[in-house]
Amino acid sequence: MAAEIVHVTSDEQLQLGLNIRKEVFVEEQKVPAEEEIDDYDVVGANAHHILIMDDGQAVATGRLIYYKAGTAKMQRIAVLKEYRSKGYGRILLLAMEELARELGLASSVLDAQCQAQDFYLRLGYEVISSEPFYDAGILHVRMQKALS
Repeated sequence: MAAEIVHVTSDEQLQLGLNIRKEVFVEEQKVPAEEEIDDYDVVGANAHHILIMDDGQAVATGRLIYYKAGTAKMQRIAVLKEYRSKGYGRILLLAMEELARELGLASSVLDAQCQAQDFYLRLGYEVISSEPFYDAGILHVRMQKALS
């Protein structure tokens, strides 16, 4: 695995990430497209998108937005099916956390699909929601991690 971390700066790069999200969330998990794409899906100062490339192929993507003072919200974390369990999700999340630190943010929060909860626990996140909740028809838990 020769993963390359790309901080999205162009609409072309953004589209690569949106394509991954469409495949994972809309096609695979049946999330309505109108719920998947939102106002943060642009190249700009309010959201930071990251791609993980493997040999020129975009294989994973994630988005960081500003949640509240000092806190990043990690969102839209997706790895193409054929690249899962190969370390790309870990590389992606660690890159997102490093970006949050560079932006001066001290903690991270995310809404994890329950089936991915153990993945985030292994990376130091803890569950902070009192019970699972539905988002786009999928059970989630809110998790957080200190980045300092």
